[in-house]
Amino acid sequence: MMSLPFYQRHHEHYDRAYRHKALQSTVSQYQKEAKSKSTVYAQGSTAYSRGSAAYRHASAADYSLESSAAYSHGSSAHALESAAYSYGSTAYDHHSAAQSKRSAAYSLDSESLSKSSAAYSHGSESINKLATAYRLGSEAYSLGLKDSNIMIEDQSYKMSPKAKRAKQNLISEDKENKAVDYSVPIFTGREVSISGITDTEEERIKESAAYIARRNLLAKGEGVSVSKVATSASQEEHHEKKSRKVAIRESAERVALKKTLEDTQAFHKKLNQDKLLHAPEFVIEPRSHTVWEKQNVKFYCTVAGWPEPHVTWYKNNVPINVQTHPGKYIIESRYGLHSLEISTCDFEDTAQYHASAMNIKGEISAYASLVVKRYKGEMDASLFHAGTVTMPLSLGATPHGYASRFEISFVDKFDVAFGREGETMSLGCTVVISPDIKRFKPDIEWYRNGVLITPSKWVQMHWSGERASLTLTHANKEDEGLYTLRVVMGDYYEEYSAYVFVLDADAEIPGAPGAPLDVQCLDANKDYVIVSWKQPAVDGGNPILGYFIDRCEVGTTHWTQCNETPVKFARFPVTGLIEGRSYIFRVRAVNKAGVSLPSRVSEPVAALDPADRARLRSHPSAPWTGQIIVTEEEPAEGVVPGPPTDLQVIEATKNYVVLSWKPPGQRGHEGIMYFVEKCVAGTENWQRVNTEIPVKSPRFAVFDLAEGKSYCFRVRCCNSAGIGEPSEATEATVVDDKLDIPKAPGRIMPTRNTDTSVVVTWTEPPDAKELVGYYIESSVVGSGRWEPCNNNPVKGTRFVCHGLITGEKYVFRVRAVNAAGLSEFSQESEPIEVQAAIGGGLLHGVCPELSGKAGGLTDRTTSWEGMHESSQPIFDTDALLKCNAKFNRDTLPSSSDKLGNTGDNYMREMVKDATTSAPQKVAAKQATAPSPPYDITVLESVRDSMVLGWKQPKVIGGSEITGYYVNYREVIGGVPGKWMEANIKPVSERAYRIQNLKENMVYQFQVAAANLAGVGTPSLPSKSFKCEEWTIAVPGPPHDLACTEIRKDSLVLLWKAPVYTGRSPVAGYYVDVKETEATEEHWRSVNEKPLQKRFLKIGGLKEGVSYVFRVRATNQAGVGKPSDVTDPVVAETRPGTKEVVVDVDDNGVISLNFECDQMSPNSKFVWSKDYEPIEDDSRLDIATKGGKSKATFKDLGEDDLGIYSCVVTDTDGVSSSYTIDEEEMKRLLALSHERKFPTVPLVSELAVEILEKGEVRFWLQAEKLSGNAKANFVFNDKEIFNGEKYKMKMDQKTGLVEMIMDKLEDKDEGTYTFQLQDGKATNQSSLVLIGDVFKKLQNESDFQRKEWHRKQGPHFVDKLGWEVTSDCNVLLKCKVANIKKETHIVWYKDDREIMVDEEHDFKDGVCTLLISEFSKKDAGTYEVILKDDRGKDSSELKLMNAAFADLMNEVCRRIALSATDLKIQSTAEGIRLYSFVNYYVEDLRVSWVHNDAQIRFTDRVKTGVTGEQIWLQINEPTPQDKGRYTMELFDGKTGHKKTVDLSGQAFDEAFAEFQRLKQAAIAEKNRARVLGGLPDVVTIQEGKALNLSCTVWGDPAPEVSWLKNEKSFVSDANCILKFESGKNVSFTISAVSTLDSGKYSIVVKNKYGTETSDVTVSVFIPEEEAESLQEKHKEDKKKKV
Repeated sequence: MMSLPFYQRHHEHYDRAYRHKALQSTVSQYQKEAKSKSTVYAQGSTAYSRGSAAYRHASAADYSLESSAAYSHGSSAHALESAAYSYGSTAYDHHSAAQSKRSAAYSLDSESLSKSSAAYSHGSESINKLATAYRLGSEAYSLGLKDSNIMIEDQSYKMSPKAKRAKQNLISEDKENKAVDYSVPIFTGREVSISGITDTEEERIKESAAYIARRNLLAKGEGVSVSKVATSASQEEHHEKKSRKVAIRESAERVALKKTLEDTQAFHKKLNQDKLLHAPEFVIEPRSHTVWEKQNVKFYCTVAGWPEPHVTWYKNNVPINVQTHPGKYIIESRYGLHSLEISTCDFEDTAQYHASAMNIKGEISAYASLVVKRYKGEMDASLFHAGTVTMPLSLGATPHGYASRFEISFVDKFDVAFGREGETMSLGCTVVISPDIKRFKPDIEWYRNGVLITPSKWVQMHWSGERASLTLTHANKEDEGLYTLRVVMGDYYEEYSAYVFVLDADAEIPGAPGAPLDVQCLDANKDYVIVSWKQPAVDGGNPILGYFIDRCEVGTTHWTQCNETPVKFARFPVTGLIEGRSYIFRVRAVNKAGVSLPSRVSEPVAALDPADRARLRSHPSAPWTGQIIVTEEEPAEGVVPGPPTDLQVIEATKNYVVLSWKPPGQRGHEGIMYFVEKCVAGTENWQRVNTEIPVKSPRFAVFDLAEGKSYCFRVRCCNSAGIGEPSEATEATVVDDKLDIPKAPGRIMPTRNTDTSVVVTWTEPPDAKELVGYYIESSVVGSGRWEPCNNNPVKGTRFVCHGLITGEKYVFRVRAVNAAGLSEFSQESEPIEVQAAIGGGLLHGVCPELSGKAGGLTDRTTSWEGMHESSQPIFDTDALLKCNAKFNRDTLPSSSDKLGNTGDNYMREMVKDATTSAPQKVAAKQATAPSPPYDITVLESVRDSMVLGWKQPKVIGGSEITGYYVNYREVIGGVPGKWMEANIKPVSERAYRIQNLKENMVYQFQVAAANLAGVGTPSLPSKSFKCEEWTIAVPGPPHDLACTEIRKDSLVLLWKAPVYTGRSPVAGYYVDVKETEATEEHWRSVNEKPLQKRFLKIGGLKEGVSYVFRVRATNQAGVGKPSDVTDPVVAETRPGTKEVVVDVDDNGVISLNFECDQMSPNSKFVWSKDYEPIEDDSRLDIATKGGKSKATFKDLGEDDLGIYSCVVTDTDGVSSSYTIDEEEMKRLLALSHERKFPTVPLVSELAVEILEKGEVRFWLQAEKLSGNAKANFVFNDKEIFNGEKYKMKMDQKTGLVEMIMDKLEDKDEGTYTFQLQDGKATNQSSLVLIGDVFKKLQNESDFQRKEWHRKQGPHFVDKLGWEVTSDCNVLLKCKVANIKKETHIVWYKDDREIMVDEEHDFKDGVCTLLISEFSKKDAGTYEVILKDDRGKDSSELKLMNAAFADLMNEVCRRIALSATDLKIQSTAEGIRLYSFVNYYVEDLRVSWVHNDAQIRFTDRVKTGVTGEQIWLQINEPTPQDKGRYTMELFDGKTGHKKTVDLSGQAFDEAFAEFQRLKQAAIAEKNRARVLGGLPDVVTIQEGKALNLSCTVWGDPAPEVSWLKNEKSFVSDANCILKFESGKNVSFTISAVSTLDSGKYSIVVKNKYGTETSDVTVSVFIPEEEAESLQEKHKEDKKKKV
């Protein structure tokens, strides 16, 4: 069965609204089971009630939620009266006769019991009547009585004013899940009522009645309504008349009721009464409380158990007696709910309380604590909550807020102690705490040099309750230092300190050095561990040569030496470790006398990467050895790791370099390892460092590097899949110690302290880096023997040397220590006699480190938030060592001062005395008291305290203000009261919290300032302020505004955070400004976004204008009230204003310098960083001399970035600042390095070049060299000299240093270095020639030598190349030299000689071969040979594939560039666009575009090339052909465009010309013409027949006519002319004669035109006939004559 929650299991008053689903289902199950039972079990007749009492008790345990609906929750009578309520009687309390009868019914006499049994067994008349009432369906259960005639009156009862719950319904359970309100518990005891437990029957009756009331507490029925039961015969008859259905139902119910009764009787017989008893149990334990004084507190607890437990309350284990303290305690017990109320609590009520519950089954207690607070402050309530009943009393309450009641003093104190290594030393002190309150136990803490000591095998601690002791079981020099015992009572403590010295143990070898100390493991991983140590103070009289490092695996005793040769640097990486094993280390020093004793062993360290511990599945398999077994993850094959990232050199010395990197992101699930590679800087000759064993850790130490050389490093990852790509290489790293041995400290000054001690001070050595500390030695004057004063290096520059002989004179010397080694000893100090200093005590100025600082806001008590802060300073080691006099603890503020009590007047006198020491009294005579402070305001207010703020006096009296005194007085009804002191000790801050004020009281305040001259006049009374809790959400006003660095256009505004922050932390500040005379409406914000810092440089001011400023704080709730307005400030740069200047001296020291010529005798330079006082002097040294102050950086780095300001006190606001950002830091560091390590500036580093004859020249050039400059030449770490192989020279005037070698041989591979020295300045430059670099240079030298020999004959200066001429021809050309007339040149293509028409004249030394109209056929290999009797040279040019393509692209480009603009030409077919090029090749791609659209070529629109013309033909143009046409020529790389606009007039004219030409073409086509057939000349012999024919054409058919000698000629007998078929024309002469000779013309004509074709006919006569004709002709002439 599901168990119920504790609140349901132990008491029934749970809230149903708290139920979850499981609980609801459980409750419903119980109710269903209960509803199946007869309601007669709840309340029946008297006999039934007594007879079934045991059953009811048992069933209550099972059905704890069930009860009769007839029972009401709200009976006005409780506990005992419930018996009368259960049975409906109102007369129970008066012991009436009816009460007697009812009591008789409860009696256990045998007669009644037997009758009751009979009623159960046989269904007696009483049971029958009860069943009858049930059958009537009565809503309320009838309470059957033995006498059935007794009628119970209708009554309804209530126990609370809540609304009635719904009455129980046996059928519906819908209302079960309805949530109800929580009811205060009334009965919480177990439901147990056993007869025989009590002695009287009356008590048994009460128990039974109480049980019924408890059981039915949560019944659903709100009240009980009991109906009158009618017993008359008429009513019985009426109810007997019912339906058959009802009768059957009632019969079934009777059978069920009878079975239930029988089961109950069987259960009673088996019942064991002992099981009903229950020991006490706390259902709700009392809770711890923390309250204020005068408040009331009440403890509650709820107890369950049977019999009902008796509860007793105790205070500190003493029973509380209410009668002894009337009115103080009120103890109540009601139905299991018990309470203890304590009225008007005071401090004495702080105790541990507990309630003890007891009955016959046992006893149990529950504890709670009460803490009463006197002062307001939130404390950790968890400290007072009792976690268990056995919680120690000391944890129940602590003395928070009550330290004033405890005085802690030390008796039998330990003094300065001296011991030796290996001895056992013990320190002890008796602690007296008054008053002695046993429940408050102190916490005992031990510190060494300010560091808390924890118990270990070297240190044991013991606290007996009165005496605290600390034992050093095996003293070592590491144990030397200042030991402090701190006794803590809550938040307050007292402490006592003394120094412990540990001397070196006697050396085993005389003259051997002391053992090193403080061995630590700085970096541990899988592959190595870096071990560091401190050098010993004693070197045995001989310099320490180095150190040996030993390792030992944890669990063994075998020590292994890690280094073969001693190392001088006090850090060393130990390699060769086994992954997962744990090791310890020790160090031994060695000098020429021998080896020292080993140091104390280091803490164990495991050879395992810290990052891998979280990733690898590790478990210690052998705890006794510290071994760790590492199981790698399942590998993922096939993933080659990527390159590592963020590779850097984290440490570099002469002996080794430590690398660090990050694993790659791509590596799969398999583990990876690493290979480290190195190369000399400037080369690419990478060499693997770890060739055999890969590195497992992402850090590695590289050894075996050449000192002084520069190296680069890179790393590769590897796994089973392969080796990945390398990482990026590091910058060049020089193998040398970056850390130098420090220089000797300076200005050793001893000062008297006590009869056996002297205070020694010194100054830090210049340029000191990473100082570990200092060793101080002393020597009796004249003895010549030096003894160490300390064996553990001390930090700081002051030390108290103890153990000296009183009256002797001593001298002292100091040496500095860092990891590089020990410095030289400083100069000896002046002798000083050991004796006590004059005067004692702690005065200001004598030991300021131990003088209590003036209190500030937390001077007197805790802040209102409850964070307790003490005004007493915490004394650190350096402060204690700096004191010149023994201090008396009684003069220091005690724990009572920490609470801020007003204290005695002697405290103020002590402060006054301290502030007016002898040298200061002189200054006081020259000063006057300051003027009154002003503008007093409230910065925060709570119920019982207020924080005041004010402004500094305008006149400080010529001396720095040492503090302020605050007075206050009450103002009642406007009448001021008497002034009271708020603080005894002056406060240095201009803000102060006044405690113990009265809530809602009005106060006035006044403040007085004090300086060396005394306390000034108090200020006027402030405004009246009411002491009340501030509840606003926004922060209060900032305060203490100050203007500094005032210039003509800017100033810096400073302020302090508001004391009251509101309901959330301050998120920033807004600065407002206005001119002084402007109205409030002119305030404007300087910044748009809230500032996080509490200072702001405000620019943009007008020179000579007066301004005022204010500041507002903001948080999540909003912007708070503005601060008080500053005093008016005029924007002006006052005469003589100087700025902070940064300087880098010749030694590279960086410093900030400020000078002031307006100082008064009491003025001081105050430096700050980011406008916060510089308290950490580890970064900065400040020195002031006269009117100059210098802040020197010890080691300028990123930690020093910020704004450095300097203010000169007691002046008229002299101040300045200097900002060092990252860029400025880099500049200063570069300048510092340049000054610290002067170098010979180089114009160029060492370089190499090949000369004309193949000689190798090494050279570098310096900017300038003096006549004393020297140069050394080094090859592979060996100096080389001028000789046959090396020719060296240096020119001081030009700074040129060079060395020439005739040639490079294989043995010349290596590193070349030129070392320059010019006075103090040095420099060197190296050049690494190895591997591929050397081979390349050697080959180049050989080539150049061969080239020189080649050039001795005819040779090519420029090899054969090509160019494309402007005519688009290809010109092959080369440049030659050293030729003569006999030099012959031959051209070849593809090994075939090219015949050249004329020999080349070698003009200008250029040979050319012109190839016109270059095309694909010209591709091939061209070669030109130059030769004569001195030799020959050749040059080859391959014009194929890509080379040919490049040339053709250039040819095409030239052709494209030669293209003319597009022109328009009309033809008979249409319009032609064309452009001319020099010549056309197929590689030139042509495309046409019309109106930005590519033209698709058709029969109508086509393109082509004719000769050098590229054209686009548009046949039969239409208006759609108008537009812009572009011809694009693509040469293979770029396109060249030519464009023409064919539209408008251009189109119209072209189209008209096209029409004209078209008509002309038609006419030309159809005109009459002679197509052919007629010869031009016909020669024929006389007498022969002449037949000429031709063809004519014309449309229409032409007319044909003939002419002879330009005269018309017609056909005759001799000449026959024919014209047939309109085209065939014939001309026939049968026998020609000379008369037929002449010019014949045929004329054809039609309407389109006429054409004439001529033919000349020549008729000749044979020779004989000709002669005869000639003779005849002559004769004829003669006859005529």
